[in-house]
Amino acid sequence: MDIKTVALDGEAYELLRKRKKQGESFSDVVKRIAGPRRPLTDFAGIWKDIPREEFRKIVEAIRKAREMDLERMDRLLKRW
Repeated sequence: MDIKTVALDGEAYELLRKRKKQGESFSDVVKRIAGPRRPLTDFAGIWKDIPREEFRKIVEAIRKAREMDLERMDRLLKRW
């Protein structure tokens, strides 16, 4: 295996360190983050077998999360 030395400033190092999972090397993190990405079309139809009731629960959870985000934003803007 060929080894290269890379210089990072402190901010870049901290960003990389925060992404590092237990047991991963920094090389593993870089490969995971910068490696090839799957095209969005690979995920088409992935939810097709989810029962209608489960899908409804997911949609409702997303709706509630968006509502909470808007409420949080309103509170923050009022403080400003």
